[in-house]
Amino acid sequence: MKKKLVPFLLIVLQSLLYGFGDPISKSAYELVPVCSLLSVRYLIAFVFLLAIAGRSTLAELRRTRAWILPSVLISLSYLLSNLALKLTAATSVAFLRSLATILTPVLAFVLFRRKYGWRHFLIGTLSVVGLFLLCSFGGLSGFGAGEVLSLLGALAMAGALLLGEKAMTEMSAAALATLQIGVSALVALIAAFVLEGGVHVEAATIPVWGIICYLAIACSAAGFLLQNVALRSISAKNVALTQCVCPIMTALFSFLVLGERLSVVGFAGAALIILCVSAEILLIDP
Repeated sequence: MKKKLVPFLLIVLQSLLYGFGDPISKSAYELVPVCSLLSVRYLIAFVFLLAIAGRSTLAELRRTRAWILPSVLISLSYLLSNLALKLTAATSVAFLRSLATILTPVLAFVLFRRKYGWRHFLIGTLSVVGLFLLCSFGGLSGFGAGEVLSLLGALAMAGALLLGEKAMTEMSAAALATLQIGVSALVALIAAFVLEGGVHVEAATIPVWGIICYLAIACSAAGFLLQNVALRSISAKNVALTQCVCPIMTALFSFLVLGERLSVVGFAGAALIILCVSAEILLIDP
């Protein structure tokens, strides 16, 4: 039981790191454009991981190409989700981004004909209901460009998880994380020059640089590593489901850092998500 629980706890830890990163990044985005911040964040994380696993990453880079698609997809997922924040409400982005919970098993069936049992479908559906309740009763303020980008980001994340699960059979978690972050840095740099006319961080203060370093080391380097290690032991579907905990962590730290309060409906959604994740661990995959 303990062995089975470990990979789920790794994703909960990842969600904890991301949950703290969401509210503190708000102040950073007030001074630094989105793509510029992402490019610097990923470059710092890339250098950090190269210092730790650069030699092994280079060796695995020559041996396999399984890293390419999951790296491109995960970089697009985070870029699209962050761009969506400029176009629509954060609650809309949080809800639609988390639809990777449903999109992952659907994509697994389409690409690999992987069966999706009714119990998994029920738990996945209930988790989406929980997310809907948690995100201010959905928080949807219409359906425009921001919502489209959020859905595309969720689809890209579903693909990244599935192909990352496959890549974990051919390479190490550290090597895949290093290459994923390297590609993410490249994609963010291209987006910064296309959308923002270059990388602009001149307005960043010392506290903002502290936030960027946290996002780089804790959220990117450690977060990608935790996800890849978990994918060695549990399916992409279970990783996507467990990542539904992330909006709960965001709500918790938004209360602690920003003073934002969760409604009774939001608490009900959080409780439902926790029950769904627990059911998947305890009942579905004994």
